[in-house]
Amino acid sequence: MSDTVLFNPFEPGYIEDPYRQFAQLRASDPVHLTPFGIWYLTRYDDVLRLLRDPALSVSDDMAKPTPLAAFADEVLGADRDRPRNLSMLDRDPPDHTRLRRLVSRAFTPKRIGALRGRIQELVDAKLDVAAGTGSMELVGELAFPLPFEVISEMLGLPDTDRDQIRAWSGVVVRGLEPVTDPDLLVAIEEAASRLTDLMTELIDWKRRHPDDRILTQLIEAEDDGDALSDEELVAQVLLLFIAGHETTVNLIGNGVLALLRNPAQLARLQADPDLIGNAVDEFLRFDAPVQMTRRITIADIEVQGRTIEAGSFVVAALASANRDEAHFGPDAAELDLGRERASEHLAFGGGVHYCLGAALARMEAQVAIGSLVARFPALVAAGEPVYNGRINLRGLEHLDVGLR
Repeated sequence: MSDTVLFNPFEPGYIEDPYRQFAQLRASDPVHLTPFGIWYLTRYDDVLRLLRDPALSVSDDMAKPTPLAAFADEVLGADRDRPRNLSMLDRDPPDHTRLRRLVSRAFTPKRIGALRGRIQELVDAKLDVAAGTGSMELVGELAFPLPFEVISEMLGLPDTDRDQIRAWSGVVVRGLEPVTDPDLLVAIEEAASRLTDLMTELIDWKRRHPDDRILTQLIEAEDDGDALSDEELVAQVLLLFIAGHETTVNLIGNGVLALLRNPAQLARLQADPDLIGNAVDEFLRFDAPVQMTRRITIADIEVQGRTIEAGSFVVAALASANRDEAHFGPDAAELDLGRERASEHLAFGGGVHYCLGAALARMEAQVAIGSLVARFPALVAAGEPVYNGRINLRGLEHLDVGLR
């Protein structure tokens, strides 16, 4: 272990390029204990083991206090009403198994496959508008509205204030990363409260206006007499809604940026449109839309000769694992749309918590990026990319492209 390597996501330039730090950690300190009291695993094999280990927990209740938790108590009050972590993302079996079984009925391969035509229709409409101007702000005009509209239609939600929800959602997901700014902590609490209130109102509306969409199905879902409680229903719908657009925004934005920075690969995709399936897996590997996930140890575990005590937060650095040279080869830091093992990326996690919406995200990215590069053969960047400032759900806030 090297005592000179430190994971520091607050270092200037980290958001634009976290991969330099990940490479240093993989080489010198792959099982890294941060000053926050949180462990980081950065090598592929260690991350995969963590994701698949059924003896680990995702419930924060199982963790020992950390300096970050103490800081949150100091800022927000130790005696505050704490939200119950009721989404399946934060529950262990058997609760997770029950919740996922009830929700997964809406994400069968047949249901997802039937959406391709509608996704293509939405993409074509947005590209039609952009073609008339000769330019596009990729995030605001394609990468964000596409998955937002798709998940809204899947859930059967009425028209809502898209910009306000995007703002609240963008703040809430900052809670998935280390937070040392007291104002941001307060903002996260406030945004989460606003989104919860909004989703409760939408669910009440849907009870009065049932249809054949996912939200009605979740309201009516029952399995051997088991149904979602009102609180569980709100938690699952919020998870589906936020995860259903936040991550895919990053996938589309990061993928297009990767092509613009690698014109030979862009030309390769335009010459061979059938490459888009493997290309999307390579985008997921090359610049993961979710950079990390976490587990909590129930008992002491040993990784690379280091003992991680029970009750510890252990972060699986998905984005680092996806560029591990030991697994993907010496060119792991390069974009290769024909990479044979691209689908072995860990961008969707693993084990029982493997992303429920993985097939939908892949389809949205295939249609959006495939259609964009096919329709505009001289696609070019028209300005510097602006990142969203997030450590975990890291992606673009703004990307101007020229369309010719």
